[in-house]
Amino acid sequence: MQKILAYPLTIIYFLCFFLTLIIFHAIQWFCFNVLGYQAHKKSVDWLQFFIMRCLNILGTRFTFNNPHQIDTNQPLIIVANHQSMYDISPIMWYMRKHHPKFISKIELGKGIPSVSYNLRHGGSVLIDRKNPRQALPAIMKFGEYIEANKRAAVIFPEGTRSKNGEPKPFQTKGLEVLFKKIPSALVVPISINNSWKTLKYGKFPMGIGSHITFTVHKPLKLATFANKQELINSIETTIKEHIHP
Repeated sequence: MQKILAYPLTIIYFLCFFLTLIIFHAIQWFCFNVLGYQAHKKSVDWLQFFIMRCLNILGTRFTFNNPHQIDTNQPLIIVANHQSMYDISPIMWYMRKHHPKFISKIELGKGIPSVSYNLRHGGSVLIDRKNPRQALPAIMKFGEYIEANKRAAVIFPEGTRSKNGEPKPFQTKGLEVLFKKIPSALVVPISINNSWKTLKYGKFPMGIGSHITFTVHKPLKLATFANKQELINSIETTIKEHIHP
């Protein structure tokens, strides 16, 4: 019965989602080209808010648990597990005061209204996973940008999303580069649960009634850790201990 109901709800969701992307693409273009970074950033924030409201059509709920007071006058490295594309909007909305930027695959840099535009112009970095000679210098430059502007780099170290919620081993190279290039960062681990359920039937219909939760763990000051591999292992353990597939 739930899957049958998912078909009409998914159609309504897709219509609202696509309309949201089209409208905000125009808003982003105007803000970026006429009003500058701050206006563009605000438009991207509100895009995430409305994407989340579109997901409410599917009965999707969001809980973002962040008991920590995190200073905005320092760069962050936000490290999270990855279950679906719907991990992204809540992080961008609820952590918006920190200006989250993403390491994203180069294929997303074109063809998607609003999303591709923001990835190209909003401070994120597009990497070719198959070409380390492109990817590593791009991540290094991205890290320097985050350090200089005191913004937040978001990285999903699993490399690709988990389709059933089971966490995958962390790929550490990107984290190591960010640690080197953002030495004054606070590292903020986040555990994400249940976003994979939005795609439990595949792309159509979408899963309905998912309760996606985000748990923000205690921020860690990067400079206090001499052994970065131990820090990575600790982050991975903390994140995975709070994942419940």
